[in-house]
Amino acid sequence: MVQSAMLFALLLLAPAPPIQAAQAAQGDPRVGETFQIVRTSESARQSAVGSASSRDSDALVERIVAVGGTGLELEYDLPANARAGDRASAWQFPARVLRSRAGRLELRNGAELKTRLDDWLKTANLPRTACGHWIFTWNAFRIECDPQSVIKTIAAFDLGHDVLAEGQSYRDPQARGAAPLKPKPGGNGFVVELAVDPDAVRRERAENDMAVAEISRQPITRADALRKHAGEAISGTITITFDTNAAGYALRRTKVTTLTIKPADGAGETVRLTETLERRAVRRAADPTSI
Repeated sequence: MVQSAMLFALLLLAPAPPIQAAQAAQGDPRVGETFQIVRTSESARQSAVGSASSRDSDALVERIVAVGGTGLELEYDLPANARAGDRASAWQFPARVLRSRAGRLELRNGAELKTRLDDWLKTANLPRTACGHWIFTWNAFRIECDPQSVIKTIAAFDLGHDVLAEGQSYRDPQARGAAPLKPKPGGNGFVVELAVDPDAVRRERAENDMAVAEISRQPITRADALRKHAGEAISGTITITFDTNAAGYALRRTKVTTLTIKPADGAGETVRLTETLERRAVRRAADPTSI
């Protein structure tokens, strides 16, 4: 179960590159607007030895701090109702980033995060040598000690602030190439279907094996982990659906990845991974401020 859950997490954490922005007709981002972005993750696996499934949900709060020619300055934090234990261990939040017009995320309060990291390590009684290693308590997780690592977490919750339009090119890290957005049947939104990149999936599976091996105290090299999956026949599709408002801004993104994995010397399995990101308004805008 640890291995299945970790593979799912690794596949979902890979952020999708931005779509080129179009000129907004209405509903432009404004300073003070605050949203809660909820991520729901589901997995279902079927093989000759049985089936397994899992479901998880988490959230971040996104606040627009400034709007300007270089992009948006955003602050991300845990929700107000986050458990005390979660907040105590989440030294990376709150984090401020600049989201450029091209969709690139740049950390703005790195020095503050470094101070929080030092305090967290002392409180948790963890030495610096623990950084970068996987451990298992009630869940498997990697001990992150790099303030820049928060960018990957934020990217996994990034619905973007650009207007979507028919024909825009969309690319996903697990896909072979890009494809144009098409109108979603029956309502506001767009859909795109991509072919899975087998090599990208093999790399993710190898990373998962390395993490499981480290937790089990039987570490393996990256080369050995990749070699284990080299003979697998992997195929599948990635279907991504955007639900938008009338102006074309994304309110919800649903990504469904369907994989068929057939080892060279064993029974195959099918995997269906579903991730939904939904942006929910918390607070209206204040007056615009430039950066």
